[in-house]
Amino acid sequence: MDTLSPSGIQSSSIAGFMSGFTVETTPVAATKVADFRDILRPGAQVYVTFLPGSDYRDSVTAAKRLRDEGFEPVPHFAARSMASTEQFQDYLERCVSEAGVTRVLTIAGAVEKPLGPYSDSMQLLDSGLFDKHGITSIGVAGHPEGSPDMSDEAIRGALEWKNAFAERTDASLYILTQFCFEAEPIIAWDKALNAAGNRLPIRIGVPGNAKLSTLIKYATACGVGNSIRFLKKQGSAVANLLRQQAPDKLVRDLAAYAANDVDCGINGVHMYPLGGLAKTAKWSYAVADGAFVLGDNGGFDVSVDLS
Repeated sequence: MDTLSPSGIQSSSIAGFMSGFTVETTPVAATKVADFRDILRPGAQVYVTFLPGSDYRDSVTAAKRLRDEGFEPVPHFAARSMASTEQFQDYLERCVSEAGVTRVLTIAGAVEKPLGPYSDSMQLLDSGLFDKHGITSIGVAGHPEGSPDMSDEAIRGALEWKNAFAERTDASLYILTQFCFEAEPIIAWDKALNAAGNRLPIRIGVPGNAKLSTLIKYATACGVGNSIRFLKKQGSAVANLLRQQAPDKLVRDLAAYAANDVDCGINGVHMYPLGGLAKTAKWSYAVADGAFVLGDNGGFDVSVDLS
């Protein structure tokens, strides 16, 4: 039965908003998963990180394993971590030939000084190598609360460039954002992008179930200012940092925005499994299946055991 929330959004709209959610794993975390088929449903898109100091071949290995187990791997390409054009090309060729990759995410990467010739993702895109190797879908980074590595003006300029690039590449481009914890800054950001002429669809980053202490740690590392202040306020006002958190209110608010504003540019959700992939996947599938009960506090409770 479809339930209507006090804010006027139907539960089916929340489920629809979460349908097709994507997740991610690090190569190290992947080695600790016995079988991804025990956690994820067939065909799920799983992003594979390429973190500073790591070996890109480990990302290839994780992507190949995901493909072999029936999933769609989406490896990260971090520009500043590419030591050379040859390394970039080898990484891409291995992803395509060994893991059947057709989707990638391009980011600048959290390296202060580039290891090679690339300082931003635009240089990777402009190389032409993604088109040459048959990549059909490319994600680019979005920053609803700004970035510690770029000025707001530089972010706006990069987004304009990427919108223009989308017209001359064979691949489909979209924006995938860092995670946030409140809907208000995300909605304001989306509206600002619309006003600036953005035409790229947006997959919004949502933090998975995790302790507040874990969320604050990751938010601090990502330079997510408003979210850090929000989380610290929650920690002192609600209970303590050991209380388990779920992103139900954020998802409900964003689903309402997507359902009620025809100009909303958000058309997907990417779950960051900060509290663990298994728990995040259980929660996300429960929401997508409609297995939840709307609450009076602006959120909802899923009807499955997450333990």
